[in-house]
Amino acid sequence: MFDKKFNLLCKIIFIYEIYNIKFLKNMNYLNQIEETVAFLKSKGFSDPVVGVVLGTGLGKFLDYLEIEVSIDYTDIPNFPISTVEFHKGKLILGTIGTIKVIAMQGRFHLYEGYSLQQITFPIRVLQKLGIQQLFLSNAAGGINKMFKKGDLVLLDDHINLQGSSPLNGLNSFDYGGIFPDMSAPYDKNLNNLFTNNSKKLNLNLKKGVYASVFGPQLETRAEYRYLSIIGADMVGMSTTPEVIVSNQLQLPCAAISVITDECDPDNLKPVNIAEIIAIAGATDEKLSLLLVSVIKSLKN
Repeated sequence: MFDKKFNLLCKIIFIYEIYNIKFLKNMNYLNQIEETVAFLKSKGFSDPVVGVVLGTGLGKFLDYLEIEVSIDYTDIPNFPISTVEFHKGKLILGTIGTIKVIAMQGRFHLYEGYSLQQITFPIRVLQKLGIQQLFLSNAAGGINKMFKKGDLVLLDDHINLQGSSPLNGLNSFDYGGIFPDMSAPYDKNLNNLFTNNSKKLNLNLKKGVYASVFGPQLETRAEYRYLSIIGADMVGMSTTPEVIVSNQLQLPCAAISVITDECDPDNLKPVNIAEIIAIAGATDEKLSLLLVSVIKSLKN
């Protein structure tokens, strides 16, 4: 009888300790978010309306931004640090017309060794700072044979193949709903704005489904075939975690992929990373003009 009671007591203590560790971890994460928000407000990052995440090789958007404040990620408490050379690692506040915009010049990835919660930490910070819409961009490989290098593709849906969720373990309503609905992860009204503004600019904006993978290696021929079979139009190593968190926070978001390589498994050529960056850079101007047009149209 004593052994049974002792074993039961040990189980209760074990469960309590596990719960306590998770509780403290959650509280620490919340405290980090609040600390970072307070720091950024003290540096002048106040009242942003739109958040923009600039992906691989993309940055000309900043030429259209009337910059007020800029800070390196390395100087922001609790912020991850970009380790990829074409992700510069700056947080920038400025205006487009009369609208305040906060831009992330560079994002974070699983393949850099970060957790999904670290990757999405900045999105929670931007939301706490007050953004009302989030726009994301990325460079992606085109699986749909109708997509060509340099195409802009509006994300209509995604497939998460990164093996986990940024919500894993954050079982607290302090982060938003525990089971966010993902039936329409990309805001329909924002997607309509992108479509309408692309027509005004005479840009051929396509639509597609984005598959996010772990990386950093690119896909094999068999993997490209698999991705095509399950409904992916393009593939990349980012974006989906930020979108999941945005939906949990009920923060409307939209995302654009720049197609930087064509992934036809029957005619696959070795990947040239320098060429991918060059194609992203060449398409950057079109994407930037589209982002600026959409942001200006938000006031209408």
